[in-house]
Amino acid sequence: MGNVTRGTTNPNRLRRVDRYIASLPLMRHKAHPLVVDLGFGASPITAVELLDRLLKINPNTQVVGIEIERERVERGLSVATKNLHFTHGGFETPLPSHLDAHATVIRAFNVLRQYDEGQVFEAWATMQSRLTDDGLLVEGTCDEIGRLSSWITLNRHEPMLFTISIRLKGLELPSKVAERLPKALIHHNQPGERIHDYLQALDAVWRANAGLGIFSPLQRWVACCEEMANSGWPIVIDRKRWKLGELSVDWNAVAPTAN
Repeated sequence: MGNVTRGTTNPNRLRRVDRYIASLPLMRHKAHPLVVDLGFGASPITAVELLDRLLKINPNTQVVGIEIERERVERGLSVATKNLHFTHGGFETPLPSHLDAHATVIRAFNVLRQYDEGQVFEAWATMQSRLTDDGLLVEGTCDEIGRLSSWITLNRHEPMLFTISIRLKGLELPSKVAERLPKALIHHNQPGERIHDYLQALDAVWRANAGLGIFSPLQRWVACCEEMANSGWPIVIDRKRWKLGELSVDWNAVAPTAN
């Protein structure tokens, strides 16, 4: 299910979302977590890197790379290992028969960006149906070198969080991430929409804390995160994540008003 994407792949491009997935409590608590790299692209490098990062958290992790383009699957199979598998498929998320029937985490990155917005929710539902009861879908996009990234975290039933993760050094405004919003949000970054209000509020506190920039952009960013939370935005309070240039907010605070 789905269309062949451009398949653009660069080493280390997905480091920010990989780091986020590695921090999820279920990655430590599951005896044998099964993580899917859906639409891994022209090179299997993102699946290889994802496994390397997750094995440090849980040595029993299995990663399955799924691609709708058979030639790309063949490239993946050439580097498969006992913990790294590749198979042909799309949003229906087929899994090798010798592994669990459902995924602990599905990472779908830079895939839905190339679809129409109206197709997003059906694709979400299809992938969500392939999760374990406590599983998560992480769907989003990033720039070509991974310095601007954003994603939505969903459980089996609904979207839960919206997250941005950005390189702070040299950052002019946090709303720069608008270029890489997930498909469900990117066309809604306009006045009257929640995501627009959110990014404008983030820009405002970034400007207001400009003085802290003389110490470091990190101190400036953490102050912004604290101010966003204190002003009433339903921010996830996690200073460790903030220090990575990451910020998560309740999905309902940014969801499109038309949905």
